Amino acid sequence: VAGGRRRNGRGCPLRQPRHPQAPRCPHAPSRSPVRGEKALIRKKKSILGLDLGSQVFKAVEITLEGGEPVITGFSRLELGPSQDRRQAIGELMQLGRFGTRNVVSSVAGQSVVVRYVNMVPMSDSELRQAIQFESDKYLPFDLSEVVLDCQRLQHEVQGAYGAGGGKQMSVVLAACQKGIVAKLLDDITSHGLTASAVDIDAFALANAYELTHRTVLEGQAADVAVALVDMGAVRTQINVLRGGETCFSREIGMGGNDMSKAIARRLNLDQASAEALKREPGERLVEVQRAIAPVLEDLVSELSLSMDFVESREGVRIEEVLFSGGAALAPGALENIGKQTGRQTRFWNPLQGLSVDADHVDVEEIERNASFLAVAVGLAARAKA
Repeated sequence: VAGGRRRNGRGCPLRQPRHPQAPRCPHAPSRSPVRGEKALIRKKKSILGLDLGSQVFKAVEITLEGGEPVITGFSRLELGPSQDRRQAIGELMQLGRFGTRNVVSSVAGQSVVVRYVNMVPMSDSELRQAIQFESDKYLPFDLSEVVLDCQRLQHEVQGAYGAGGGKQMSVVLAACQKGIVAKLLDDITSHGLTASAVDIDAFALANAYELTHRTVLEGQAADVAVALVDMGAVRTQINVLRGGETCFSREIGMGGNDMSKAIARRLNLDQASAEALKREPGERLVEVQRAIAPVLEDLVSELSLSMDFVESREGVRIEEVLFSGGAALAPGALENIGKQTGRQTRFWNPLQGLSVDADHVDVEEIERNASFLAVAVGLAARAKA
């Protein structure tokens, strides 16, 4: 798992060495600059970020051309009610003119556990050994049931002292049930793709922000943090970055589907009609906003608890809450969340500052879908690792 930061140019994904296809450790402008001409002699490295959401699959290919990341491929596929997910990956690949078969994908949901823990200072090799013995303190699963990884963090947690009074280091621990990782790898490799790494949605979100906002992060004061919130169909991811490094992440089991269900109940509609109305409310805007208000209230409560906790624990202040994801586009959602949390909120563009190869990518289409692509961009950002 890349703990929200590609340390020394490398990410450290979840490991599953026994699997034959296991991965190795390896607002902003509305338009992105268009790149129509290719350099003649440049070393190129490409990664395809594959975000397999619950309702929509997204794929973004980033190619490193002479050190500059360029978007060289993009596709999006909205899943049908009973569509086979493995088959849908094949359709997604056909829609995009991708030049690489090297894929990075991610996991999320109840099978994934992320913990931020304090430990006595030790080397990376010692850390990996120690975490094997202490994992039962932090994981709800048996060690034999999960793919496990950990990474030391550079920032210091206030008041983190051991029993002997010595300073402790902060470590992020991530695990996912082996069956989920194996199924994902099987689905990917069945299409002739190579899984270079398996990441976690929340960390991919952070890597996308780091890729496109590095100068902003480098200029942040030590006590300032930014919260990234990605609102999907069934879950909302939050990752708080301090100096470009994750210091807190959490998954909240609420998203756009909850809003659609609330609209269906209040306005006596079927689920499909409620979903369509949420996207295009037209003259029923006020009715839709009233219907989704209770869902947003519950989400705000969870977000506020998370941000208050991390501010207290880390001794930082969250100056901005930046949103992405399709559910964040629901009528009045962002304004409602901003008012209830009392924090500055806005959308951020995961394509900001990235060149787009107009010979292979429909620039207008990818810009229309920018809000949905934060995780996919973060996965493909490993091309820069």
